[in-house]
Amino acid sequence: MVLLIILVLTLVFLALASTYRLIMLRRGGTAAILRVLPARGGQGWRHGLIRYDEDRLVFFKLTSLKLGPDSTIRRQGIEIGDRRGPRGDEYDIMTDDIAVIAVSDRAGDFELALDRDSLTAFLSWVESRPSDRTRRMPGL
Repeated sequence: MVLLIILVLTLVFLALASTYRLIMLRRGGTAAILRVLPARGGQGWRHGLIRYDEDRLVFFKLTSLKLGPDSTIRRQGIEIGDRRGPRGDEYDIMTDDIAVIAVSDRAGDFELALDRDSLTAFLSWVESRPSDRTRRMPGL
């Protein structure tokens, strides 16, 4: 009987977590493919959604049950690297319309695959960040 109760509670928790994640994904965002570096070849790419706010970009994997974002890139420390098209076996999940851009922040290195319109929005978001000198210090 105890085992049955534990099983039912586990299933209820998984159902609630799945429903919450689905609601989070349905709230909208920009379709993107992201991978955390280092990675070899075409491995490590994950489909999902990105959302922007004032200080960070958050990435939600489509196949995750994590309650929060799966990856976060901070806006202030972001560095944009090389831009390229898909290579080799990356064509299995991408088309020629996709641009892959290297992105790093203080927490790590990433590659972000976006279509042209999404890439323009991403670069605008990065370029419109306030400089460190114009940000107010807390308590002043």
